[in-house]
Amino acid sequence: MERRLAAILAADVVGYSRLMGQDEVGTFERLRAHRKDLFEPEIAKHQGRIFKLMGDGLLAEFASVVDAVECAIVLQREMVSRNQGLPDDRRIDVRIGINVGDVIVEGEDRHGEGVNIAARLQQLAEPGGICVARNVHDQVKNKLDLRFRDLGDHTVKNIAEAVQVFCVLPDGAKEPRRTPRNWHGKRYPGRVAAGAIVLLLLAAGGTIAWLRPWQPDIEPASIDRMAFPLPDKPSVAVLPFTNMSADPEQEYFADGMTDDLITDLSKVSSLFVIARNSTFAYKGRKFEMHQVAEDLGVRYVVEGSVRRAGDTVRVNAQLVDTITGGQVWADRYDGSVADIFAVQDAIVREITGALALNLSEGEQEEIARGETINIQAREAFQKGWEHQLRFTAEDNAEAAEYFRRAAEIDPEYGRAYAALGIVYVRGCQWRWNNELGISTAEADSTAIQYLSQAEKRESSLTAVAASQIDLYNNQHEKALTEAARAIALDPNDPEAHVAMALALITTGRPDAGLKFIETALRLNPSHPTYYVLAQGMAHFALHDLERAASVLSEALDRNPDAVELAPLLAATYAHLGRRSDARAALLQWQPNASQFGLQALAHGYHFPYPWAQDEGATQERLVDGLYVAGLPLDITVASLVDSLRQKDDPERRNVVRDLGRFGRTAADAVPALINVLADEDRWAQSDAVRSLGKIGPAAADAIPALIAIQDDEANGVLAQQALKEIRGF
Repeated sequence: MERRLAAILAADVVGYSRLMGQDEVGTFERLRAHRKDLFEPEIAKHQGRIFKLMGDGLLAEFASVVDAVECAIVLQREMVSRNQGLPDDRRIDVRIGINVGDVIVEGEDRHGEGVNIAARLQQLAEPGGICVARNVHDQVKNKLDLRFRDLGDHTVKNIAEAVQVFCVLPDGAKEPRRTPRNWHGKRYPGRVAAGAIVLLLLAAGGTIAWLRPWQPDIEPASIDRMAFPLPDKPSVAVLPFTNMSADPEQEYFADGMTDDLITDLSKVSSLFVIARNSTFAYKGRKFEMHQVAEDLGVRYVVEGSVRRAGDTVRVNAQLVDTITGGQVWADRYDGSVADIFAVQDAIVREITGALALNLSEGEQEEIARGETINIQAREAFQKGWEHQLRFTAEDNAEAAEYFRRAAEIDPEYGRAYAALGIVYVRGCQWRWNNELGISTAEADSTAIQYLSQAEKRESSLTAVAASQIDLYNNQHEKALTEAARAIALDPNDPEAHVAMALALITTGRPDAGLKFIETALRLNPSHPTYYVLAQGMAHFALHDLERAASVLSEALDRNPDAVELAPLLAATYAHLGRRSDARAALLQWQPNASQFGLQALAHGYHFPYPWAQDEGATQERLVDGLYVAGLPLDITVASLVDSLRQKDDPERRNVVRDLGRFGRTAADAVPALINVLADEDRWAQSDAVRSLGKIGPAAADAIPALIAIQDDEANGVLAQQALKEIRGF
């Protein structure tokens, strides 16, 4: 067996599966062009040889480690040039890892630890980045004009000893700062605070326990233990800033600052930012940083503290790379409360700068939109937001009071008006209008009025509110347009993705809607239950009833108070033929309902998200499922068929309709319904046609009888529609 020492370069394409899913042919052609025009000639020019090609990457061997690193630098610089000006869905970003080690030679192929470690290093690199092993770093550090960042030790599968990893810093990148410095920041457009910014460096001898540069780095997170795959761009979770003030009322001040940082960072399209719900789950809890990263599936975590005393404020903040356990950036600010918004802007700029990201002019403008420079208005808004997130009728009404107060304090506060629009449309959607003290019609009118105020001071939250209000008012295409605008303005806002999902699901595109729901769930792992409702709606619309039942029941098991999921779950169980489970779900929703009350639920039920007129059959199927769920368990398809055979039964037409409500579980009723098609009662015949259509493909035996009447003046149109439903097109 031949062995040799070699430098191995491993490269792969970031987000390959996503790119292929979006444009398989185009992605393949671009990859081939990059390989033929750039990678193959440059690797050969640097005395290297490609020994393995994969769909999304390659492995190359070099005799000289200096050649391997120089080649990697050229490749990444050229890829930056090639991606210049391209939209995200056409950009191809590459990660590179380099190791020097012993390899096994097998013909043209290479195996062994040297190759395995290079492949692992490539996985640790950022998009567009290069990671190298310690042995590579030591050999090139005095030979090439490069700077490196120590990422610490990492374990590699099947390798006994940990590998020390270094990343090559891009041109102009800075080493992480572990000590505070003076800050005089340029604010984003529109974010102008009263008074000059004076942020003083804390006394050199002062001690702040929270900022611990003299302590060892944190325990690194494990990529293998992460609950979700790492995104193909830098991923960040902002933890709730600790209130270091003696006054517990300052919790809202600290929480508001955290919320603002999450909101501002989420508008940066080149970042993946975890939603507020999920990071605030750690508030007041003891936790390890690596556990946060593993739970949420992120590489970077921001944490900080705020101390407010009168008109002064002190802020500490740091950005940690949990994969390496190292601190990427840290800073300390001391100054006037009036300058807090400028501090937030500074932190956003420092975080994006530390991650080598550039904010576009549009992103800077969006960060400033709809905000306030009034501390009292922001604190009132924060209190309202806390109530709004609890998603109950009582908290919704409480939220309205605080949002109104915020708008009164600062009449130019666009987000306050948008939040009021959401509060009042929820009063309509979820029938929480009584707690608001008005009718649903008045709540709808009020939501529209507040939206008109928000649109004068536009923000991404305004677009989310507009989408929800349009959807409630059956303006589905407008809802779709507004949801798309919300995502464009704030690509990390899970509410924008939920709005898009609902607009798609209710207009007959549930498969597309599911993709947006999945994004929302990833952005907000500790999501509210209406995310699951949207997910269940999509599966229900796709007739994937087993999956719909699974996601809805699992959510209800986790949170038995999430009874808003129970109606859809009951309908789903009914269409699966699980009558006992369907009844139990209804009783979880309405525990004190009598048998009469259970049967009446379907007639009075208001679903919060209406389907478009063309998709009315899906909503009818939901109501039918609720109806069947409320029937006594001794009323079955078999008992109804027996009743149908009694032609003098005055309830005969009701029986025909009830069989249709059982949907696909009523396959055994098809022969009896075919007989009704020959009935002299034209109304009973119409009901039978509709019921056969609802049974769907299981009613295939009825096709000849339906064809025979498809030109009938009275029931021909109904027969043609039933044939489409049975044939599945």
